Amino acid sequence: MSDIPSPCVKLCQLDDARAFCTGCRRTLDEIAQWSKYSAAQKRAVWARLESESPTPVGRAKRCERCDAEFACGSGGRDGRCWCNELPQVLPLAADGGDCLCPNCLADHLRREYEKRDLTPPF
Repeated sequence: MSDIPSPCVKLCQLDDARAFCTGCRRTLDEIAQWSKYSAAQKRAVWARLESESPTPVGRAKRCERCDAEFACGSGGRDGRCWCNELPQVLPLAADGGDCLCPNCLADHLRREYEKRDLTPPF
């Protein structure tokens, strides 16, 4: 056994293809075999996870608009943050505001599209 911690962030949910956890981004095999992996195998999993993600995985955040708590950095189909699957628009705030929850961000995007007489793609 090694002292290398599990990448689990307690936001366990499989992606649509049931290939990996959208919380920690490990494959099902990596999850099932973690306790049997050698230190080198665990370090290899961590190296892959760290190289794939520009931000920490599954951080608990509070929405700056409605104060709802939500997970930032996970939940998307490709194992990255759920917000990467939404269209990019103008910055939320000039003051460098933080993340919005899924509902508030979808509402913001919908309004931005409507301001431009466009139909939101979601």
